[in-house]
Formats: sequence, structure tokens, C-alpha cells
Amino acid sequence: MTNNYIVVIVVSAGGLKALSAILSNLPQEFAAPIAIVQHLAPHYPSMLAEILSQRTPLIVKQAEAADKLKPGTVYIAAPNHHLLINTDATLSLSQTEKVRHVRPAGDVLFQSAAASFQQWAIAVVLTGMDGDGATGVQAIKKMGGTVIAQDEATSDFFAMPEAAIKTGVVDFVLPLEAIANTLVYLINK
Repeated sequence: MTNNYIVVIVVSAGGLKALSAILSNLPQEFAAPIAIVQHLAPHYPSMLAEILSQRTPLIVKQAEAADKLKPGTVYIAAPNHHLLINTDATLSLSQTEKVRHVRPAGDVLFQSAAASFQQWAIAVVLTGMDGDGATGVQAIKKMGGTVIAQDEATSDFFAMPEAAIKTGVVDFVLPLEAIANTLVYLINK
């Protein structure tokens, strides 16, 4: 456990636009690590880290097992691997069963962040189909963390944020353009 924040994000359809909008508006000195699950084709290499690194002052990399979490660094889940946050602030990759038909799954990331960072975890559910993240946000909230969901007006696909909102544990329902500033506010308060 730590007294530093972690931001965990799940996104699916429409994700590149949503992630670009948030990451491009975070300052280089953003004081928390960010771990992202983007639903991707499982058997193809991902260029997401390279694309996003062109759109943000933060360091963006594909997550690797045993990576030590660092503030101002964005860790992208590898295709076909769950991404987990460990209590010693390192990352693990897993090929355990798919959750809600996906691997990586936001629920797995969120549950591990809740267990490891407790009230210092901030979960963000962005545009996407299905309901990935809804179970995970409940784990985040149970441990005292904060939950943000993208609003319907700025979501390309509202199913994932809506599923999170319907759990009743979401603290903020925000338009895409307000999420970066809210994250900065939350980790600096």
C-alpha cells in the first residue's frame, strides 16, 4: 500500500480519441502513474503506446511484467494479457481466463488497483461497448477510491460508462474534455 495515487482507465470502442483527449491535457509533471486497458485485437502487436506517446508529454509504454510504477508514466496493457497492479507498486501480466469476453479486462485491472492502492486508486471508465469496468469500479469504491465515468454526450459508445454509472458508485460523470483537469485536481488535493 502507498499514499500515492494511481489512475486506472478502461476503454474500448472509440478509445484512441478518448485517451488522446485525456492524455494530451495532462501536465508532464502529472504526479501519478496511469495504467490503461484498451480492448485490442488479441493476436496483433499494438501500436497504441507509440501513437499516444506522440500526443502527450507523459511517458507512454506497453506494460511489462515487473515494471515499477512511476509518476508521469502511462502503462498500456499488452494485447491478450490482463494487467495487474501489485501491492509493491509493480505490474504483472496474466493470461488467466477472459473476463466479460475480453483480455485484458478493466475489471481485473481495477480490482487489483483497489486491493493494492485502496483509497488512492482513481478509476476511469471511458467509451466502449459491453460492461467491462462495472464490477471493478465497485471494488475501487469499496476500498475508498474515486470513480469517474465519461458522460453519454461525449462517448462514442455509452454502454461501458453507463454500466459503471448504474452501479451507483460513480463519483463524477464528466464530459471527455473535463476528465484530465479533474484527475489533476484529485491527485493534487
